[in-house]
Amino acid sequence: MNENLSAPTLIILAGGASSRMWPIREKSLLKFGSEALLISQLRRYEQLGFEKAIVVANPDSHVEIAASMPMFERLRVRVTMQLTPRGMGDAILCASPFLDSTERAIYVTQVHDVVEDTLHQDMLMAYRMDSQNSYLAGIEMEDYFPGGYLVVDADGRITGIVEKPGADHRPSNLVNIVAHVHADAQALFAALQAEYASPNQADDHYERAMDRLMQSQTYQVVPYRGSWAAIKFPWHVLDVMNVFLSRIKGQQVASSAFIAPTASLVGNVFIGENAKVFPGAAVVGPAYIGANTIVGNNALVRNSMVLDRCEVGFTSEIARSYVAEGVAMHACRVLDSVLMPGVNFSAGCTTANLRIDHGDVGSAVKGSKMSSGRNKFGAVIGANAFIGVDVMTMPGVKIGARAEVGPGTHVHQDIPDDMRVYIKQTVVMIEKTKGEQR
Repeated sequence: MNENLSAPTLIILAGGASSRMWPIREKSLLKFGSEALLISQLRRYEQLGFEKAIVVANPDSHVEIAASMPMFERLRVRVTMQLTPRGMGDAILCASPFLDSTERAIYVTQVHDVVEDTLHQDMLMAYRMDSQNSYLAGIEMEDYFPGGYLVVDADGRITGIVEKPGADHRPSNLVNIVAHVHADAQALFAALQAEYASPNQADDHYERAMDRLMQSQTYQVVPYRGSWAAIKFPWHVLDVMNVFLSRIKGQQVASSAFIAPTASLVGNVFIGENAKVFPGAAVVGPAYIGANTIVGNNALVRNSMVLDRCEVGFTSEIARSYVAEGVAMHACRVLDSVLMPGVNFSAGCTTANLRIDHGDVGSAVKGSKMSSGRNKFGAVIGANAFIGVDVMTMPGVKIGARAEVGPGTHVHQDIPDDMRVYIKQTVVMIEKTKGEQR
């Protein structure tokens, strides 16, 4: 084992098309606490010993990602751009100009895969044990998962990847998770270029390139048994939120925060700078309250993340929900929902979260209804939407950015960005007869 061997160069995939995430704009910039997901991931990679990272962004996020990048103590970060969403293989090729001749190995990951440190530690250990081999992480799953399964021999050598084989045709119980060490980056780049030049233009160029390399190079599996939360659809924000909430230990209350004597903090709770929790309010952990956020009288926040500068007004309830910065609400019920920055949730609004038959809640993605896999799921509301008084959203609906929903509306279907929706009322005025006068 060569303990002095430097960690491979990180290639972090943070681009691609985000159409499946609508109305959430950019998942790599979602904040789970005070920092964007990408930044918190980079900090963990630095702690694990990585020294260089190349972040591949898309045209919509490139400028914002580059501008938000802090100076790390040891980790050098470059940001590049994938001009068109041509798959993972093309994204990796976009990073190739930033490698110099001395950088032989690369470590490919995705920003939206949130795993335990043990996965990366085990990958680095395997690489340092034998840097001539390449390594893929395989997460062990007993139940069927609709992803890529690794074909592994008795010695742990990977001979192929089978995409979505079906529950009865799984070659192993190891699902491919994008934590890949490639011992020879140049060989991978050449295989990718060959696949993009081939007549087969299915979007699995990266997997086909690895299949090609496995014929002449040794790829070993590194089994992983820990937790894994990945953001692929809007409701997955709640899964990743729960991972970050689980990291809160004890009651962490900023010295500048105000907690009323009759307010309650229960369990593992974080309260940020200048936050205020007013009389009768309860924050039940795991829960995160951001800086300058107000939790009003008799409000309840439980198993939720409420970021900076929010107003959780009188008697509001937030349960199992993600509330981004600058959201305002009053006397509302936000249940199993995702609210993006700047949403106004007016008095009396409710996100219904449970079907009458208690079945899994469906939600439309790119025009097709699919199951969220959750029997409780409320709404996803895009940035700066204005939701009028007494609006109720049905389970699984999504409201686009800057949309306006008029008072008293029951929202049964998705509302596109920048749309104004309201219910017409007919007001009838009839003068009372003298006999009816009181």
